[in-house]
Amino acid sequence: MALYGYGELSNFVRKSNAMNTLINQKSPMQRLFKIKYAVLSGLVFLLAACGGEKEKAEATPDTPVYTLVFLDKTQSVNVNRAYVNEKYRQTLTDIMETNMKNKGDKLEVYYIHENTSKARALSLMIRSEKEINDGANATDREAIETAFQLSLQREKGIFLRQLLLKLNQQNTGSSNQSTDIWASLPVIAKAGESGAQVSVYYFSDMIESVKGADRRDFHKQPPVSDAEAEEEAKSDVKKLAKYAIGSPQITIVSPFEATASSKENNPHVTHYWQTLFQELGGVSVDEL
Repeated sequence: MALYGYGELSNFVRKSNAMNTLINQKSPMQRLFKIKYAVLSGLVFLLAACGGEKEKAEATPDTPVYTLVFLDKTQSVNVNRAYVNEKYRQTLTDIMETNMKNKGDKLEVYYIHENTSKARALSLMIRSEKEINDGANATDREAIETAFQLSLQREKGIFLRQLLLKLNQQNTGSSNQSTDIWASLPVIAKAGESGAQVSVYYFSDMIESVKGADRRDFHKQPPVSDAEAEEEAKSDVKKLAKYAIGSPQITIVSPFEATASSKENNPHVTHYWQTLFQELGGVSVDEL
């Protein structure tokens, strides 16, 4: 830093005072104009900054949605029944419309039967992509959006037809004798590793039925109370805790009509699954 002598410093002060005097001699109108100019400049700067942040927010892509659909292909669920088929078709249509919206959104179908975890029947992913053009005017942006939606709807139409074919496909093999819903847990855990938002749908009566001393067979021995269902679920969590399923959204799409008896649609079985998923990952279960 330069060091000034006393004379030089006095000279600098005199010049500064002269400059201040000159500024103060400006008319009130001129000073008002300068103040307004400064305020307006500040506002323009703030608006530009806000606009930039908004553009950045709009350009940030949504977290991809990873949808898992488990279709029960065992003897206890008959998709040829009119009520079941209509309900399942409509729900699958809604899932396709709601969950498959952006590039990278994924949907996989697994069959529930004796070998659920290895029964992947379908894997779909949205590939339509919206063109990004920051300099586009309103007309161009509308054209870009229209082109994207047309491409997206074309993809979703193809996917839905494939999905409905899998729904109606019959399983006449011996694997339809067992219902291994536990085996869906490692599939869910694997999906969670992707970092996507995971949504799980069970199109099933949820009657776990697997032979073995350490397994559940709700066909032969279903829980007879909520207390028993909770006890069994909490006991089973000790065996299943190794599957880190995260916090997916889980929905059970039941094949039962509202008038079904409690013998057919056992509420304690539903309570078992609600407790199990709650214990595994704090996950609440919706039922359709």
